[in-house]
Amino acid sequence: MKKRNNEGFTIIEILLVIGIIVMLAAMVAPKLSGRGKQAKKDAARVDIESNISTALDMYELDNGDYPTTEQGLRALLEKPNSAPEPMQWNGPYLKKKKLPTDPWKKNYVYVAPGGHNTNEYDLYSYGPDGVESEDDIVNWDDGFDEQ
Repeated sequence: MKKRNNEGFTIIEILLVIGIIVMLAAMVAPKLSGRGKQAKKDAARVDIESNISTALDMYELDNGDYPTTEQGLRALLEKPNSAPEPMQWNGPYLKKKKLPTDPWKKNYVYVAPGGHNTNEYDLYSYGPDGVESEDDIVNWDDGFDEQ
């Protein structure tokens, strides 16, 4: 009787394993596509509705008003020298000590008093396309339920 040499895999075994891996990848890939886009939108929403908003609220508590549009979000890092000059500035109000950018590396837009939130401020990101459109992430009710 001849002894069989079992020191490796046959080409058929290797092709079978590769085929199984390709089939698994084909089933998983569609479920993962689009998750990155949604994660970026969620990160911008958290910045707008929580992180930056909290810093702005702390600024308002200390100074009686939100920073003006001209003072911008920079007022959360450095005491503004322009009117109305905050008398009780107790910053910096942002933990990272730098101006936040949205997940697409663009500056958030800050307007105070806001056109939508007339007693407070409007804070938003232009979203993935970088221009004003329906995919913007905003701090007001725009009538759209984006999922």
